[in-house]
Amino acid sequence: MTDTALPYGTPDAPRLAVRGEARLEVDPEIARIAVTVTARGTDRSTALTDLTRRNEQALTLLKTYGDALEKLETGAFSLTPQLTEKGRHERIRAYHGRVTHTATLNDFTALGELTTRLAELDLTRVDGPWWALRPDSPAHRAARTQAVHEAVQRAREYAEAVQRAREYAEAVGARLDALLEIADLGADTAAPTAAPALRSAPGYGAPAQEAAPALDLEPQRQTVHASVNARLTMTRPTL
Repeated sequence: MTDTALPYGTPDAPRLAVRGEARLEVDPEIARIAVTVTARGTDRSTALTDLTRRNEQALTLLKTYGDALEKLETGAFSLTPQLTEKGRHERIRAYHGRVTHTATLNDFTALGELTTRLAELDLTRVDGPWWALRPDSPAHRAARTQAVHEAVQRAREYAEAVQRAREYAEAVGARLDALLEIADLGADTAAPTAAPALRSAPGYGAPAQEAAPALDLEPQRQTVHASVNARLTMTRPTL
């Protein structure tokens, strides 16, 4: 029969449960913007043609930013008929077309310029930016490492507390009998991680007579949170 570790402490192997947390503030690595191109016409073919032309203009502009544009994805496309509000029969008054793209950039200087140039395009809306870290960012590992170090430090402090308790007991002529478990507050419950706040700057563009200056965008620092629950066994203390 194979021995299995007990989920609680024993006099010979006291159980120590501690929690370590870390919260770091770091600069963002990427920014995302949503680009929505729209078109409207009384004829389906005309609306679709206008939408295709404006969409091509937006994509061409985005792709001119080369390596600064890390990712470009199309989210949704729609061409919706709008019916007349009065009358007994279903009559189409106009067609509304829309296509949305999400662009991820790693050059924040280029981001300000691109946002302005996109906003100048006809019937083009720009939302964002949303600042973020990459999933494999070193900041996540740094936070986890710091949380582990904090958990180990707490374990050492509890071990020292046991020694002080022994000294207090001896001072009044008593002795501690056994140590079964030490549990840190919150060691068995993980705290939720707060999502970073998002900022948006929507707007509709219109043809401009002269180029508008690039937007001055200040990157929003990101909060990286990590927490670990550590469960350790101690050598039997001298009580």
